[in-house]
Amino acid sequence: MTTIALACQEQLLPGTNLIQKYALAAALGYQGIELRGRGDLAFARRLPELRRARAAGVVMPTVCVEMDHFIGDFDPARSADAVRNLRSQLSVIGELGGIGVMTPAAWGMFSRRLPPFEPPRPPAGDRQVLLDALGELGEHARAEGVTLFLEPLNRYEDHMVNRLDEAVALCAAVGLPSVRVVADTFHMNIEEDDMHRALRAAAPYLGHVQVSDSNRYQPGAGHLDWPALVRTLLELDYSGWLALECRLRGDPVRALQQAATVLRHALPRRAAA
Repeated sequence: MTTIALACQEQLLPGTNLIQKYALAAALGYQGIELRGRGDLAFARRLPELRRARAAGVVMPTVCVEMDHFIGDFDPARSADAVRNLRSQLSVIGELGGIGVMTPAAWGMFSRRLPPFEPPRPPAGDRQVLLDALGELGEHARAEGVTLFLEPLNRYEDHMVNRLDEAVALCAAVGLPSVRVVADTFHMNIEEDDMHRALRAAAPYLGHVQVSDSNRYQPGAGHLDWPALVRTLLELDYSGWLALECRLRGDPVRALQQAATVLRHALPRRAAA
């Protein structure tokens, strides 16, 4: 039977260090912690802390970037710096025995839904910048034995990659098995006409799933049909992680418990163990 494990992003968990956070996460029903990777090579500077956590049994499968510029930046120097940071994060997560690092094309840089509506770089230029960065990062990820995950964001947060099929097209053009797609349920709820059909179409490239409800709060606080979504993933033989990336409504521990309960109840008994 396909198994899907639950992870929680580190900043959501109360605690003064990763060992404490993981103890709470495990008690609430999560099997791993998704890390956050800041810029200026800050993630690599955390290596002593991360090594101690791994030695203590903390499971850290993935890294979600937390930077103010990304691979699709209009400024070539900022794009190159994003690539430099992601290369470092890929190496670190590889040392920790994790599976990969995720990034959007960009975040908060430009939206066609807000003035001035037309970006300074044409779509062909966007595509080439992304392909160049993904190709370099994909080769580095392959050498490190990990994966780079490309995450589509909604139209108000990015103008380049909004849907799973757009991310899949870029991954296919790169042509490396070390470059795959992240599905984020919050962005999908905005952008996909049919979330289930989008997941099925992206299945060959689907490497990671981040979860939050329709309102960006924890699963159970909005209107998404979690049993149906999980059932689709299981039908696709998805065996990766469901990583909680959301805001928390209410008491943090209770909110995290609610999310884990909602997701566990959507999973078959053996898949939730």
